[in-house]
Amino acid sequence: MTASKSALITGASRGIGLGIANRLAQQGYSLTITARDADRLNAVATDLRALGAPGVVAVAADMADEDGIARLLAEHADRHATLSALILNAGVGTAGALADSSMKRFDKTVAVNVRALLQLVQGALPMLRAAAAADPAHGAKVVALSSITGVYAEAGLAVYGAAKAAMISLLATLNAEESGNGVTATAIAPAYVDTDMSAWIHDRIPPERMLAVNDVVEMVDSLLRLSARAVVPTIVMSRAGTDGYRA
Repeated sequence: MTASKSALITGASRGIGLGIANRLAQQGYSLTITARDADRLNAVATDLRALGAPGVVAVAADMADEDGIARLLAEHADRHATLSALILNAGVGTAGALADSSMKRFDKTVAVNVRALLQLVQGALPMLRAAAAADPAHGAKVVALSSITGVYAEAGLAVYGAAKAAMISLLATLNAEESGNGVTATAIAPAYVDTDMSAWIHDRIPPERMLAVNDVVEMVDSLLRLSARAVVPTIVMSRAGTDGYRA
């Protein structure tokens, strides 16, 4: 691993995003990390430097804020000509029957899970293409955390599932348009992962029955090691003990 490798990770202050950031820091990536809580994010940045990241830039931003996303991209571009890996982990969830869905909550869910993804990919593409040109054997990678509900519909998760399905579709199109340039994308679609975001359902699914954060980290790590010739559009990760079609 060389210091020229860089990654931008959203939702990096906890859960899956933090796990990925820790792994990439240990591998010598320079990191641009973001989350909403500036104090927590700065503490994470300190830890990542201690793990071996040659450079860590922390940019507090809300993924529903266009200006915040633009500032995040600019901060990375100011320090790096290329971007080896764009990790799109930040997201919001919403649960409830389709008949009772709030339009305000729908707008927020789409803004964070879909609109932000499109703005980040569009803004990062010149840096991703440059990274792929500099390392044609491995190319550049985009990895987004979708959800199994974006692949298999589940009662009570209509809005969340629709947003995650849109993520999968956007990344599939990105592959159609950019994989020939060495920029490939994967949507990881897991069932419930043992993070703070899944705490609301602990009364029905205890944490020990959920996927572990490290399960997802290992998958991301493997994807980043693939050659530019391999395209993996979607990975579904189901929980043991289920029929494999539900969160």
